[in-house]
Amino acid sequence: MFANSRLWLVLAACALLWRCPALAAPPWSKLAMFKHLEANPDEIYSITEKNGPWMIMVSTFTGEGAEEQARQLIYELRKDYKLPAYSYRKKFEFSKGVKGRGIDRYGEQVTMRYQRHDDFMEIGVLVGDYPSVEDPEAQKTLKKLKLAHPKALAVGDGKQSAQSLASVRAMQREFKEKVLPKDSEELKRGPLRNAFVITNPLLPSEYFVPKGIDKFVVEMNKGVPHSLLDCPERYTVKVATFTGHAILLDQKNLKAIEEGATPKSYLEDAAKSAHLLTEALRKKGYEAYEFHDRYSSIVTVGSFNSVGSPRQDGRVELNPSIHKIMTTFGADNKAAPGQAPQIGKPKKIANIPLDVQPVPVEIPRRAISSDYGRTADLR
Repeated sequence: MFANSRLWLVLAACALLWRCPALAAPPWSKLAMFKHLEANPDEIYSITEKNGPWMIMVSTFTGEGAEEQARQLIYELRKDYKLPAYSYRKKFEFSKGVKGRGIDRYGEQVTMRYQRHDDFMEIGVLVGDYPSVEDPEAQKTLKKLKLAHPKALAVGDGKQSAQSLASVRAMQREFKEKVLPKDSEELKRGPLRNAFVITNPLLPSEYFVPKGIDKFVVEMNKGVPHSLLDCPERYTVKVATFTGHAILLDQKNLKAIEEGATPKSYLEDAAKSAHLLTEALRKKGYEAYEFHDRYSSIVTVGSFNSVGSPRQDGRVELNPSIHKIMTTFGADNKAAPGQAPQIGKPKKIANIPLDVQPVPVEIPRRAISSDYGRTADLR
């Protein structure tokens, strides 16, 4: 029978999470509600890979007094606005040459220079720990920051601002005050009006294009014999699909679950059918695999580097081995005289029905983003 009972327990937990999204919320989503937010005027609170993955770029500072003003703003955002603010340093090296296009008369790549020759350090202030760019809390905070007038950024009485492009913004505001109505929404915005949502600069770009499955689904397939995740190639042919759906939890079922009972889920039946079919195909000599996710289980046959070869007309000529699997396990087409072919009943193996039309699919892989810790460090 199935290798162990862990899959059934995971699938049962999946059913609960599907019906109760709040249970599956990311660790940083509500952490600020329950953990004290530290606000130390002497701490710069540098960001780490554990922050984010999405943050709000509040402002940047450069030149004399940049670090001190950034520190003051971070302290104010944490103490008065109750926002998890952090700093990020970026060094711009304009004194070094860069490789340009073309080659010189010696065959070497052309070296170019920036018009600006000095290096400088820029310090960014970020507010963060948001799971996505569309996160409602992130958008709400962004609007709040654009209208904010932090004391740390106040100028006058001889106090200068180290905020990047502060003089340009000041001129823009003077112009807007002359042409816009006094009650204009634009004039209500403060020195943080250009804040915007960005990705955590310490995370690699691959994090934000996670073409793969998440850690929870990986755990569901862990220890499964003949798991599709262990298939060495890129493509396979899906020959059977078993769809499950979560049960509705009433008070009676919920109480039983709290006492340790495992809830019945059609996902469990789907997983069992997929496993039994995989074993039956293996006994017949086929290279069969099984895969389980939150909604269904599938069985596939074969492993291939490519689906087929491109033709001159732009179409793809299907791999003969893939085509053979599709015809072997697909339903037979019945053609009566004078009538269009009709698809017959699905074939069965071990009394388990197969898909009417098997199709090539790309083998799922684990997403790189699941390798990174996402627990927010609000200190």
